[in-house]
Amino acid sequence: MKTLIENGWILTMDEQFHEYKGGQVLIEDDEIAYVGEAKDHGEVDEIIDASGMLVLPGMVNTHTHMGMVPFRSLADDVPDRLRRFLFPLELECMNDSLAYLSAKYAALEMLYSGITTCTDMYFFMDRIGVACEEVGIRALLGETLIQQETCDAPDVQEGLRLAEQFIATWQSSRLITPIIAPHATNTNDAQVFTKAMEIAMRYDTMMTTHAAELDYEMAYFRDTYGMTPIEWLEDIHCLNDHLLAAHCIHVSDSDIALMKQRNVSVAHCVVSNMKAGKGIAPIRDMERARLAVGFGSDGASSGNTLDLFIQMRIFALAQKTKYQDRALYPAKEIVRIATMGGARALHLEHAIGSLEPGKKADLICVRSDSPSMFPLHDPYSALVYGACAHDVSDVFVDGVHVVKQRQSRIHLADVRGELDAEMQEFHAAAQRILNDL
Repeated sequence: MKTLIENGWILTMDEQFHEYKGGQVLIEDDEIAYVGEAKDHGEVDEIIDASGMLVLPGMVNTHTHMGMVPFRSLADDVPDRLRRFLFPLELECMNDSLAYLSAKYAALEMLYSGITTCTDMYFFMDRIGVACEEVGIRALLGETLIQQETCDAPDVQEGLRLAEQFIATWQSSRLITPIIAPHATNTNDAQVFTKAMEIAMRYDTMMTTHAAELDYEMAYFRDTYGMTPIEWLEDIHCLNDHLLAAHCIHVSDSDIALMKQRNVSVAHCVVSNMKAGKGIAPIRDMERARLAVGFGSDGASSGNTLDLFIQMRIFALAQKTKYQDRALYPAKEIVRIATMGGARALHLEHAIGSLEPGKKADLICVRSDSPSMFPLHDPYSALVYGACAHDVSDVFVDGVHVVKQRQSRIHLADVRGELDAEMQEFHAAAQRILNDL
């Protein structure tokens, strides 16, 4: 199968930021076969006219929780929301059907916003894997491990068993990369972390966790161990190139140096971090240390939206303000973080993140005719400061045209209806817990 995308403004996001106005991308089966100026390719199966569109690699969402769509807009402004509201409601109401339908909806929402790869940590991972395969999104999926009873495991030992079983079962999937996901440095002890890392290394996959995110987490490690969470992870031999650390808001200069030494990746969730008043992560310092950093939307309960356009925009404002430097992070560099940055953070830069021959055909076409994108002097600036998720027209994952002119193979409205019907008991329980707060 050969598909030719022509007449678009091609933003390759390769090392040299090559661009081709009126250029072409030729897809052959699941790979990119050609990127460049217009030329004759002989007979092709499909031609897509990308006139008036920006064509770029699919975006990479390095941290989310797809099963948490039902929690969106609930108790957004409640203090200590995680422990007082989310954990109790999740334990009472989350089940495999709800997780499956939520993940299906979330995957579609991400595809519609130009995300072609995501990293997810949640429960009922087998069902979430099925949802991702059905929708057609590339995903790194990890069973959440936490030292308390959860909706799919009575204790963390059962969670570890489920996590390893999931990795073993899903290793041969075309789109799914199974990983492991201890919840956070303050919700698991050293034994759980070392066991999780042992599993990650045995299967040569990634481990992701929340780290250096919360004030009370930082105080706990300081008072208990005289360390930061990052130093503690190093102390228990869990700081290495298998680790994707989410948030990292409160890392110190010495933490950053240690993370670079161990080749740790970072998932930066600027919107959820700021919405919860947690702080602004020192991303400029991380990047100057040459850490691999990608954007994360966090879950729909935390950042509310699952698109990276808003992450790009708020990231620019946050970093410029934090460092009081208007020139910091030109738009081109921000688009790079959303694409190649995320790919590097997931160790997938050989396969995705830029439009180059031989890489997987994960790419998006973004309409440039929205009012806020005119005039189109700088395509990167337009993407960061003017575009939104609704401007994404077409999406390819692994060479499959999963979104065509804003229409997916699986209708979002149908999934929304199924999810809403499944949420009836959830709605009632949420209201009861809210009333008791």
